[in-house]
Amino acid sequence: MPPRTAPTERQKRLGSELRRIRTAAGMPAEFAAGLLGVDRGKISNIESGVRGISADRLRTLACNCDLTDEPYVEALVAMAQPSPGWWERYRGILPQGLLDIAEAESNAVRLRGANTVHVPGMLQTSEQAMAIFRAAVPPLPEHEVALRLALRAERQEVITGEKSVPYIAVIHEAALRMQFGGVDVARAQLEYLLEVSERENVTVLVLPFDRGAFPGAGQTVVYIEGPVPQLDTVQVDSSHGPTFLYAEGQLAKYRAQLDLLEGLALPAEQSQDFIRDIARQL
Repeated sequence: MPPRTAPTERQKRLGSELRRIRTAAGMPAEFAAGLLGVDRGKISNIESGVRGISADRLRTLACNCDLTDEPYVEALVAMAQPSPGWWERYRGILPQGLLDIAEAESNAVRLRGANTVHVPGMLQTSEQAMAIFRAAVPPLPEHEVALRLALRAERQEVITGEKSVPYIAVIHEAALRMQFGGVDVARAQLEYLLEVSERENVTVLVLPFDRGAFPGAGQTVVYIEGPVPQLDTVQVDSSHGPTFLYAEGQLAKYRAQLDLLEGLALPAEQSQDFIRDIARQL
C-alpha cells in the first residue's frame, strides 16, 4: 500500500490501536516487522496511519499478540478497509478536521453530546448554522459558508436518515436563548428542536440556569460510540478545529461527565415544555 501524505483521523486511530496492541503484548517493532514481512520503517508508518495494513496482516498481528477479542479484531479489520465516504467530495476544499468529524459520526452506533453556547450542529437549522459560520474570525468567504452548510446538512443524515443512530443532546439554557441570526431565526431553531426531538432516536435534554454549576462548563463535547467500546471517541471543539480523544482515561472521564449532565438536565418531556416557553418569549 502506498504511503499517505495526510492520513485521516480514522486512519491514525487504527494505527494507534495497532501500536497499543503490539506494545501491550511486549512485541518489539522489529519482531512485528519480521512477522508481517515488512521492514522496520513500515511498522512505524502503519502505526502512525501513513501506511495501511491488509486484513490478513492485521489478523496475523492480533493472533500473535494473543488478542482474542474477536469483535474488536473485526472492527479493526473494517477500519483497515478502504471505504471512501460521501465526505470525500469535500476533500481539498474544506478543512480535514470537518471531514474527520463527518467520518467519525458516520461510523458511530450512538452519539451523545453537550453544548452550552449554541445548539449542537446535528440539530441546527441551516439559517442558524449560516449565522454561526458568518461570525467566524477571520470571515469565511461566502463559497466556503455554502460548502460548510452543505456538509452540515449531509452530516445530519446520521440522525435523520434511513439508517439513523440514537442521539442524546444535553443543551444548556444559555444556548437556547442565543439569538444567532436574529429573533426569527432563533424562534425557528427552537421550533425545529421540538420537531426533531419527537424522533424516536433523538433525545433533547435541557440544562436550566438554575441547575447551577456543572462539569465541562463552556465546552462542546461529542461522545461517539464505536462498534466496540475500545473504539469510542470523544470530539471536542476548539477555535483551531476539532480535537479527538480516545485514551481509556479520557473516555471514562467524558462518559462520567455526560452521565452527570444527563442526570442534572430536565427529563425529555419537561425539556420540550421548557423549549416551548422560551420560543413563546421571543
